Amino acid sequence: MIKNFVRTFGALFLALVPLLFSPAAEAAPAPEVTTLADAVGLVKVTEEDRTGYTRSKFKHWNSGDDAGDGCNTRAEVLIAEAVVAPTVEAGCKLTGGTWTSYYDGQEVTSAGSLDIDHMVPLAESWDSGASAWTAARREAYANDQGATVSLVAVTARTNRQKSDQDPADWMPPSPEAQCRYVGEWVATKLRWQLTADDRELRALKVYAEGPCEDTIVRYTPAA
Repeated sequence: MIKNFVRTFGALFLALVPLLFSPAAEAAPAPEVTTLADAVGLVKVTEEDRTGYTRSKFKHWNSGDDAGDGCNTRAEVLIAEAVVAPTVEAGCKLTGGTWTSYYDGQEVTSAGSLDIDHMVPLAESWDSGASAWTAARREAYANDQGATVSLVAVTARTNRQKSDQDPADWMPPSPEAQCRYVGEWVATKLRWQLTADDRELRALKVYAEGPCEDTIVRYTPAA
């Protein structure tokens, strides 16, 4: 009986080993919560270098978080951020729906009028450390839905006005959006361990030590 118990227990343990030590069983990184001023202080400062950058080095949009839903990352973000959910038709065609573009406070009722903005633009991320990443990590960055602030649905006009500029050169036209924007910019830089140049850091400090001193930054380091 004892031998049978040992055999049974041993077989059960061996069956559980892959589950106990699989990546899914490992503890997820704990989210960090801090003030904007402290978060800005965590961003490392280096010179930026755009040598070798092309947008094609960041594969997007890929099949998204749910490869079986027939929608790419852009469509999944639109669905997730809709104030009024759109109808999802065959081929992930979105009809109807309502969105609020927080950069300019505009209500939008056509998915085609929206861009999905990378909070920290692809070119800026390249300058700030992504040039040293693998192609797979750049793809993960370009399609990051693991943090709600990484990708945001906004009016095409504001996204194109922003282009690849950092907060030293561009801020959302809606004053009510600016503290949120700075907090989400810094959160994204910290999530992906991206750096800042001197001008960018000075601009971030102006907001962190002034009108946005009460802003809280939340981020989880990317795997």
